[in-house]
Amino acid sequence: MSQRNSLPRPRSLLIAVSAAVMGFALGAAGWALAEDNGASAPVTVPSVAQAAQAKKMVDLPSFTPIVDKYGNAIVKIDDSDTKIVGGQNIQNPFPKDSPFYQFFQGFPGAQPPQKEKMEALGSGFIISPNGYIVTAGHVVRGMHHIIVTLTNHRAYPAKVVGLSVRYDTALLKIPAHDLPTVQLGNSNDLKVGQWLLAIGMPFGFYNTVTQGVVSALDRSLPHDDEYIPFIQSDVPINPGNSGGPIFNMEGQVVGINDQIYTNDGGYMGLSFSIPINTAMRAVHAFMEHKKLTFGWLGVDVQEVSPQMAKALHLKEPVGALIASVQPHEAAAKAGLRSGDVIVTYNHIPIYNVGQLPPLVGDTRPGKTVPVGILRDGKPETIEVKVGVMPVKMRHAEAVKTADIHRLGIRVTTLGPHEMKELGIHHGVVIESVYPGPAAEIGLTAGMAIQQIDQQEVTSPEQLAEIVKHLPSNEPIPMLVRQGQESLYVVVHLPRH
Repeated sequence: MSQRNSLPRPRSLLIAVSAAVMGFALGAAGWALAEDNGASAPVTVPSVAQAAQAKKMVDLPSFTPIVDKYGNAIVKIDDSDTKIVGGQNIQNPFPKDSPFYQFFQGFPGAQPPQKEKMEALGSGFIISPNGYIVTAGHVVRGMHHIIVTLTNHRAYPAKVVGLSVRYDTALLKIPAHDLPTVQLGNSNDLKVGQWLLAIGMPFGFYNTVTQGVVSALDRSLPHDDEYIPFIQSDVPINPGNSGGPIFNMEGQVVGINDQIYTNDGGYMGLSFSIPINTAMRAVHAFMEHKKLTFGWLGVDVQEVSPQMAKALHLKEPVGALIASVQPHEAAAKAGLRSGDVIVTYNHIPIYNVGQLPPLVGDTRPGKTVPVGILRDGKPETIEVKVGVMPVKMRHAEAVKTADIHRLGIRVTTLGPHEMKELGIHHGVVIESVYPGPAAEIGLTAGMAIQQIDQQEVTSPEQLAEIVKHLPSNEPIPMLVRQGQESLYVVVHLPRH
């Protein structure tokens, strides 16, 4: 949501509004004159004193005290930079002495690239009187010269103390003292339906205030880091609001405005904020000059669909289905297996797969937590000593694979080298796919089959024997692997 284009002052909008107001005023005046010309009834106009004495009919929240107390702690963050933009530098096809040469030079795209001033824009808030400022990480990523401007229009150069891409949070420091600060709250106390207030710099307009309510909590977004349990609200947010705070009714910051869901770049009623508890975990690490670490189980998980729940003999489609367990990692050491469905983590219910990663990531490495699972439909609790997330994730490419007529595939044996590349210890690899059940569910050459009907696959012959005895037209769970990721799919087999 950071603005990368310098925005022209919206003069046409201002003029249009003014014109509308003037038109209404003229119309009203004309109506009054017409009444004067044809009627003798006096026109009664309420006085200002009467308006001041009017009793409030509807009791709605007033955000003025929050704005008055903390508005000066909100800052604008921007960076002016010069870049090469525009112009495709298309070569003129005509010689300079041709009468068409100058004509072609006027075409767009025939002009050479030009330098243009680009401005990044965002918001932030002061958390300490000596100049520490919190903002969204994407606001300052790539900025060369960060400038922080206070509401009194004093500008300071800022340096990045720390930035977490995974939490999209950054901590800045400016050379200033005795600054106004915000009060931090507890985002874990938020409830759906509570009022929220945002203060920021949309399009560079200082201290713009918008309000709304909490729409949902612990929201996972499909294209963003899975370790942020976003707060969803209907607070109007626009480019430039990123990094600014959202307040609760106690005047405490409970989140950082991060992004919006939009089709046209503008606000459409869906805003997402980073919980302040999540952000401050990163901020505290930055201020103490410590490395930010994340908890790690070493599993690939996926959603439990209604069809998958039926195939796994579950009563309802809830939890996080373990598709694969990495050897020698925390989950493997504790005894978790592929096919287990995690339904609680540290006594917290897991209703969908998006809830699990933030909880695990926020767990201190080395801590032992109870993990509730369903194994073959039966509940169990396993104590897991949480590990440390590796610095780099390995992503190997899929390896090719050979012949099961009932599935419509040819599979081949996995050798030691292929198993090492895929990070598995058993299975067969699909060599080719022809029309049939496998093609219908999207299986392709190069995928490895690790399980079918919750039975481990060790060879092509064994897979053929298992498939031969499976029922027809019933959902059968199958565990397949592509690269370093495993996924459960449901297949329906035809009659023999």
